Amino acid sequence: MVPHLITALTGPINELEQRMLDAMPAIERWFRLEWMEHTPPFYTSVDLRNAGFKLAPVDTSLFPHGWHNLTPEMLPLAVQAAMAAIEKICPEARNLLIIPENGLRGPADLADVAQLQRIFNLAGLNVRVGSIDPEVKKTAGFDLPDGGSVQVEPALRLRKRVGLKNFDPCTILLNNELAAGTPGILEELYEQYLLPPLQAGWTVRRRSRHFQSYEEVGKRFGKMLGIDHWLIHPISASAEIASGKGKELEPLRAAVDTVISKVRRKYKEYGINEKPFAVIKADDASDAAGVVLLRDARDLEALAAEGRLPQSGHWLVQEGVLTQERVHEAVAEPVVYTMDRYVVGGVYRVHAQPNTAEGARVHGACYVPLAFEHSTHLPQLGVRPGASAPNRFYMYGVVARLAMLAASYELEATDPELRELV
Repeated sequence: MVPHLITALTGPINELEQRMLDAMPAIERWFRLEWMEHTPPFYTSVDLRNAGFKLAPVDTSLFPHGWHNLTPEMLPLAVQAAMAAIEKICPEARNLLIIPENGLRGPADLADVAQLQRIFNLAGLNVRVGSIDPEVKKTAGFDLPDGGSVQVEPALRLRKRVGLKNFDPCTILLNNELAAGTPGILEELYEQYLLPPLQAGWTVRRRSRHFQSYEEVGKRFGKMLGIDHWLIHPISASAEIASGKGKELEPLRAAVDTVISKVRRKYKEYGINEKPFAVIKADDASDAAGVVLLRDARDLEALAAEGRLPQSGHWLVQEGVLTQERVHEAVAEPVVYTMDRYVVGGVYRVHAQPNTAEGARVHGACYVPLAFEHSTHLPQLGVRPGASAPNRFYMYGVVARLAMLAASYELEATDPELRELV
């Protein structure tokens, strides 16, 4: 099943798909050479937007959730990637501790953690779930809708190691974005592998740094492929404001004006008959924090009056990328999952509302698996662009891997051990 596209069978997105399929040997060699120089993030999920004329990432999570939304056919890829990742980091690994988000209660959250536990169990590890939430005082078992269950235990710190009662892991898988800061229990763990590292959390991480890295990656990839990197890259700028009032808004207003002006020029260059817009996001917080959409910098005053404007802090202003994909007439946003250097699956985040600018990242979204009939599905060379689900998925995977590579640049730039060597 390929979702209905406004540009189905014809249009720029299919030209981009064809270009990537034709250049597949060069693309895969390019990635191989990059991974010789850079270490991929342990795992990611990348939110993509297909505007019909461009395909670009709009967010990259280094603590991906939603693994339970992947289909059973995708599971073998995730297991194989987990095996490769663990073998590379710690070939002797036996015990793995998963640390989930605090406040783990909802069925979806629990199913997500249970799926991660299953993946690493199948990869040959003893896996248990340990919470660092101060509210978790004792072990609790939870039943899942599919008949399974997951047990969550309070994590314990013993000298320089973190584990559980009668369970001493050599590796800790962090599935917690650390939006509230780095807890002391995870600091100075010199005897265990912590994956991903602490600088991947929002205490250190910045969206603006990620998209600066992505622009660098996109330019180099675009030159190799012979395309304008804008076709795979969202224009962005950052701003810091002291408050959401009066002249204090000027840096944010200037950033919005810059982004929209650049996008308007690109639309004119490519003959795109759409009105550009920008999205304002918190630069140092998780996806749920501070997202505002606007079409003109002059709209900032109106948003401020309504109390919808970001207050003091650092903000990312990003080109708004239209969402032209549909699943059963509903707006669909592809989300691609990776582990180590491999694409392991994906879903559509779907919402039945007509605004292609807002996309599907709103309350009430549901998830539909990307077309993936068999775990051995590979690109189908010679098939007409836009008509093959595997070919469309290959294009998604290429752009997701570019975002993953940008994340590796980002983590290297903030690695305290590497910075000490410079």
